[in-house]
Amino acid sequence: MTRYLFILSFDALGAKDLEDIESLPNFKKIKETGTHIKKVRSIYPSLTYPAHTSIITGHYPITHGIVNNTKIQPNRTSPDWYWYKDAIKVPTLYEIAKAKGYKTASFLWPVAAQSGIDCNIAEIFPNRFWLNQVLVSLWGSSPFFLLHMNKKFGHLRKGIQQPHLDDFITASVIDTILTKKPGLLMAHFVDLDSMRHQYGVTSKEAKEALKRHDNRLGELITATKKAGIFDESTFAILGDHYQINVNTILRLNILFAEQNWLTIDATNEIIEWEVYAKSCDGSSYIYIKNQALQNQVYEALNQLPGIEKVYTSSEIVHLGADAEATFMVEAIPGCYFMENVEGPLVEEVTDEKIGQPDYYRAVHGYHPDKKDYQTTLIVSGPGIKRGEEIDNAQLIDEAPTFAKILGFQMPNVEGKVISDLFEGE
Repeated sequence: MTRYLFILSFDALGAKDLEDIESLPNFKKIKETGTHIKKVRSIYPSLTYPAHTSIITGHYPITHGIVNNTKIQPNRTSPDWYWYKDAIKVPTLYEIAKAKGYKTASFLWPVAAQSGIDCNIAEIFPNRFWLNQVLVSLWGSSPFFLLHMNKKFGHLRKGIQQPHLDDFITASVIDTILTKKPGLLMAHFVDLDSMRHQYGVTSKEAKEALKRHDNRLGELITATKKAGIFDESTFAILGDHYQINVNTILRLNILFAEQNWLTIDATNEIIEWEVYAKSCDGSSYIYIKNQALQNQVYEALNQLPGIEKVYTSSEIVHLGADAEATFMVEAIPGCYFMENVEGPLVEEVTDEKIGQPDYYRAVHGYHPDKKDYQTTLIVSGPGIKRGEEIDNAQLIDEAPTFAKILGFQMPNVEGKVISDLFEGE
């Protein structure tokens, strides 16, 4: 139905952004010429890496294997992220597309390092003292492609600072459209997410980021016209999760240390544990090695302030999260979790703390059914209904829908094709 599919992920774009989108010319144009799925339910935990993997596999985290942004490494100050594609346990959209003969391109798409994508700038950063950004980026990306893009557009970026990084990505995507015309292009833009973390969900900085995204979208559409492929192109504009403003931090591992369920050394590093809380920001996995402690832990968690729900292992499986966790703790809106053992068990987020690691004004990672927490999806291109709206869909429905746009099927996925957006259906 199309020769070119451009999947543009605007991290933290939510259904509640629609009022602002209506006033932005390029978002509005895509919406008017395509089909808009107003509310898309994310996955649990609603974090960037699990969500983006669901977007391109059609599966929940329990199946595709990316159950968090970072790995369980309590002894590391900066744990490894799920950067590399080999952590994904199921077929991806881009693998199948490449096997079908499509040229593929990816820009900061999570969990796509060393993925075999033809033109790839991986999302990855150095978290060991002996590494640097150049080395890890070259290792995870298509090295000659990355070097070429850095030579042409590296002056636009300032490390990973926003909005400069997204400006670099935009320029790289435009160049790739003009010179390579990939059949499947996936780009992940983080400007809006960064501004919401730092300034709040509805801050003027977040609204300015959304305007910048609208400008970026317009530039990408113009590039397809210059390349002579616009009429054969489909654009999928999407988010992965929304965000919720916060004011309170909960450090569950401090409680566990007080109960002698984990041990810390003089430098506040965890050296041994029977019970460990692995943060997903708005939620937290609880891993228990000694199952004899299960009832005690459950009771202790339920007595804490700021806890909305403690999910049991069977409920975790039903939600599609990590089956290895004993419990999953959901915070009330306004609270989120840190996994470190420095500071108080409960801490207020003050203005002075913002800018320090892990201190935010807004976060995500919550249960996808939190009130007004849905993301959204707009699809426009040949064979897509014009000016239509669909009320609801699931994040896992996007991969099989994108596969249909490209003319093939995703095998044995948990999501389903959003058939109502196609003409004639």
